[in-house]
Amino acid sequence: MLKRYKWTWILLAVIIIMAGYLIYTSTGFGKSKLPVLGQVEDFSLENVDGKTVTLDDTKGKVRLFYFFYTSCPDVCPVTTFLLSQTQKQLIKDGVFPKDVEFVSISFDPKVDTKEKIKAFADKFYVDYNGWYFLRGDDQKIKDIAEKSFKIGIMGDNKDNFAHSNVIALVDRDNNVRKLYNANDTDNVTAESLAKDVEDLAKE
Repeated sequence: MLKRYKWTWILLAVIIIMAGYLIYTSTGFGKSKLPVLGQVEDFSLENVDGKTVTLDDTKGKVRLFYFFYTSCPDVCPVTTFLLSQTQKQLIKDGVFPKDVEFVSISFDPKVDTKEKIKAFADKFYVDYNGWYFLRGDDQKIKDIAEKSFKIGIMGDNKDNFAHSNVIALVDRDNNVRKLYNANDTDNVTAESLAKDVEDLAKE
């Protein structure tokens, strides 16, 4: 009987192996998980709509954090555009803002009023249902950037600011899982960011 149905059994075995492989890969098994790089410290900052937002208000979703200032002459607008393209992809995939949110934090509160931040954000077609634009005490924000994300921010006004152009990927439990050098435009793209975010959302 085995000889008679030899090719049937071989075909059945191949189908079972392929089905197992598809289940293995689609459920995330076999993928190396991103390491935990640290934890985001608690914060309480003012959103662009005037409401106070704390870390707990964003917990339970995968998030991308970015530190910026509206008078930035170069990298901040470019990186915010990159995030807006990532937002567009995530909306298309049905995960923004249900499973994913963005948090952009200004470190120039003297200049960046709510009105100025909103004017800046509106240029990038921001969906405020899932994208916070926050402001607050500049020293507190520098401390959050340094302690939670190892992001350095130097200077005290738009004429002498220097900062790391980094996007941080944070999981649902406030763990920092990846830091992206946003200047590396060959490797840090809207597609790669969206993929990492969606993969992390499945964990």
